[in-house]
This record gives sequence, C-alpha cells and structure tokens, in this order.
Amino acid sequence: MKVEEVKFGLVKINGKEFRHDIVIYPSGRIERRKKEISKKKHGTSHKLDPEELKEYLNEDFEVLIVGTGIYGMLSLLPESRKLVENKEVIERPTEEALKILEELWGKKKILAIIHVTC
Repeated sequence: MKVEEVKFGLVKINGKEFRHDIVIYPSGRIERRKKEISKKKHGTSHKLDPEELKEYLNEDFEVLIVGTGIYGMLSLLPESRKLVENKEVIERPTEEALKILEELWGKKKILAIIHVTC
C-alpha cells in the first residue's frame, strides 16, 4: 500500500486520488466510507457509530486504524470501541495514520477508516 499524497480533502493511494472518506480493507480493496449512517444518527459524521463500523467488519483483521482527519475530528464512540475490543486500535490524525498503515501493511491485517477533511 503506497500513500503518495495527503492533504485536506484528498488522499492519493496506489496512484488513485480519493476526495471522500474511505475504508481500506485487509484485502487491499478501497471503498467510500458509509458516513451517512453515523451522520443520520448523530447529526455529524465525526462520531463513528457502531452501526456504521459493523458495515466494515466483513474481513478478518488484526489492527483497526482510524485516520481522524487533518485536524483530528473523527472519533470512535465508546460503543464502537467495544465492537473491536479484541483488536489493536490506532486513532491518529489522517497523515500520521496513513504513515502507520504503510509501515504495517503486509506485516499485519489492517482495516483502516480514513477521514480526509477536518
């Protein structure tokens, strides 16, 4: 997994630009984050609701990396954290989270939820 660029509103991974929040699965598949689930329930997509998190738990993983945004606005709710209490969880601002993703990719099975703006 090669992270080529990270800036507010954009991440570039493996030559592809993403201008929306993404989920990176252990298989390498990247899809749009389903943040409307959290937004509908909490009025903001900055709180990662367990119902949203459940949407991504369809591949086996060891480490959950949450890129909290350029300014660190996204966070796991306590109820969400309980869903992954048997996994290593790393929450960092997006640029730092993607550096960790690159370092660990291929060494551990990673599930990453990446917020690309605030």
